[in-house]
Amino acid sequence: PASDAGSSIEISNSPPPASAAGSSIEISNSPPEDASVSGAAGSAAGASRLSSNPPAAGCSAAAGAADSSRLNSKPPAAGAAGADCGAGAGRTGALGAAAAAGAGGAGGAGSRAACGGALELSAVGSCTRGSFRGPGTTSGGSASVEFAYLDYLYRDDLNLRTGLVLVPMGWLNELHEPTVYLGAVRPRTENRIIPTTWRENGIGAYGAFGGFDYRTYVVNGLDASGFSAKGLRSGRQKGAKAKAEDFAWVGRLDFTGVPGLTAGLAGYFGDSGQDLEDMDGDSIPVGTSILDFHVEYRYRGLELRGLWVRAELDDVARLNEALGYEGDQSVGETLEGGYLQAGYDLLAGSGKSSLTPYLRWEQINTQKQVPDGWSPNPANDEQLLTLGLAYQPIEQLIFKAEYQNIDNEAGTGVDQFNLSMGYIF
Repeated sequence: PASDAGSSIEISNSPPPASAAGSSIEISNSPPEDASVSGAAGSAAGASRLSSNPPAAGCSAAAGAADSSRLNSKPPAAGAAGADCGAGAGRTGALGAAAAAGAGGAGGAGSRAACGGALELSAVGSCTRGSFRGPGTTSGGSASVEFAYLDYLYRDDLNLRTGLVLVPMGWLNELHEPTVYLGAVRPRTENRIIPTTWRENGIGAYGAFGGFDYRTYVVNGLDASGFSAKGLRSGRQKGAKAKAEDFAWVGRLDFTGVPGLTAGLAGYFGDSGQDLEDMDGDSIPVGTSILDFHVEYRYRGLELRGLWVRAELDDVARLNEALGYEGDQSVGETLEGGYLQAGYDLLAGSGKSSLTPYLRWEQINTQKQVPDGWSPNPANDEQLLTLGLAYQPIEQLIFKAEYQNIDNEAGTGVDQFNLSMGYIF
């Protein structure tokens, strides 16, 4: 109860009220919530999840709170009078908001200074695969956890995290629910070079200072045995049974000091061999580096976004031989891609609905350079022009339709129409 003093520990996997989307699992050693924190009011607005700032202290509910833990939200400040309704609401690992009592500290005696930090567990289950069957059947299924990690909330500029983390690269890997990005299908750059959805086991830190947000982790490396001429996507290990013979460091730094603007860079550096050996029994390290530059600007109904990514691999000739790749099947020594995108919400300011025409130009080449003795496949050097329309009648539901003009250097590109419906719950 709000009148009780002392610490509380809460574990819950029950769904939030009907007005909030998603569910949360949270452990907190902060004091219980102040009486003025009324609960999980509001909805899980997709746009709210793009903000890295928690709700201001003194408000009455976690209205529209975002899963900004994936974006590196600033920990809620210690309260003085009234309640800090950001008490964990910005850190629940769900699509929506359940007012999490005490994760950031309620007002007065519930400040972080008094309790010395907060411990929190966030998890989201998604990407269900296969089908589950009852007793007596021989077929089973599986469910994948998208991310599951433990946070130690220390202060605005330094917090610790360990578990199955989303690799902080590109635009869509951390925020990829269909209601929060334009496009019926993801850009190929964020599918083949940045292999979204990309999560690995790791440990690291995150925080915010002086108009900058950062995230930095050490994670298990990619598995080069899954690399191909199409890119790095099948090299993801996804946490379960991940090999950890090789590790990698990944870091991201974003400038967020101007309203509506996010600009920054991210880098990934490590080996991907995971004990892969050549014909002589010698290990193949497959050094892997990925660098991205990204920028986004939002103003009222306008959204402008850009991304450029370059990946470079070592030991590719030995890797090709170990995997039996010949001719134009080579893994790329250099992979490069990027896109520019613009959209405008025609219903901006008129209510919860949105109607957004958008345009995206993209270029990607997963075999920009290959080792001597192999040749690139010109079909992997692609240019895509996407014209689309997204209609969002409510915050949790979106319909998208688009036309893609797809060209490649082999002249075999096939244009296509894409239709999609997405929802969060």
